[in-house]
Amino acid sequence: MTSTLIETQNLCKYFPVASGPFSSHKRLIHAVDDVSITIRERETFALVGESGCGKTTLGRVLLRLDNKTSGKVFFRGTDMHALKDEAMRTLRKQMQIIFQDPFASLNPRMRIRNILAEPLVTHQYGKSNQEIDARILELIELVGLRGHVLRRYPHQFSGGQRQRIGIARALALNPEFVVCDEAVSALDVSIQAQILNLLQDLQEQFQLTYLFITHDLSVVKHIADRVCVMFLGKTVELGNTRDLFKHPRHPYTKFLLSAVPIANPRQRTRERMILQGDLPSPIHLPPGCRFHTRCPFKQTICTQEDPPFVYEGARAVACHFPLE
Repeated sequence: MTSTLIETQNLCKYFPVASGPFSSHKRLIHAVDDVSITIRERETFALVGESGCGKTTLGRVLLRLDNKTSGKVFFRGTDMHALKDEAMRTLRKQMQIIFQDPFASLNPRMRIRNILAEPLVTHQYGKSNQEIDARILELIELVGLRGHVLRRYPHQFSGGQRQRIGIARALALNPEFVVCDEAVSALDVSIQAQILNLLQDLQEQFQLTYLFITHDLSVVKHIADRVCVMFLGKTVELGNTRDLFKHPRHPYTKFLLSAVPIANPRQRTRERMILQGDLPSPIHLPPGCRFHTRCPFKQTICTQEDPPFVYEGARAVACHFPLE
């Protein structure tokens, strides 16, 4: 068994919003609510769910780009949110992020060389400019580009090339943990495959651990070791990718999987499940299970009590009546 790299305990992140332009009363958006997960060394842990379910917020809190509301986040047993600035600055070398939009994540006024040099200079990599330049050249070649691109600006590249540059920047300080926040969703399908293969090659070469945030389950099936499904800030199911795709235990997971397109025409006769009902507001959450307003299997207890996130071996599910 590989050891745990990241662990969360009852992690919550709420955002206050004003009730109106002249009101001092604050309401809360429950972006991440009581999430307890573990991410193991050298695995790809996928976080999936609809837009607005809290995936990106959870990733940002894990990196301490956003502060938590309550709960704990541990990196190799160290409570990250308890660290002072200098200690956290040192720890940041071990964790990086690849952003969703390669058109917005690179400074348009900086040459590629300076973009890649920025983290190296900030964290005092090497003793000379020659060492920094050698590392930059190594990084750009590592992601399949050539050294002559370092003199150019981001607008001179395609989306796939920009994302390769973003990956090179994320690897500059030899991190252990990388958050891939919808890293391929803004790219064409053919380019997506290239970037996914690159990420897998880099993971094997540098023993990386990925948190792969996405809403695309077909991508998850290709790249992830384990999958965690989120709904309105809550984790509702977790398991090995193969087991979860073959036998989903939460109704929401089953609905998500039924929406994945299938290329094989012989399998297109499968039952297509459509969610009914209204999506609850993250501000005015319903009592009981948050999915009960859309669940065709709900019973009285579902509208009254929030189901616990219960582990059964490698699987975990938050449902009063999990599917068999």
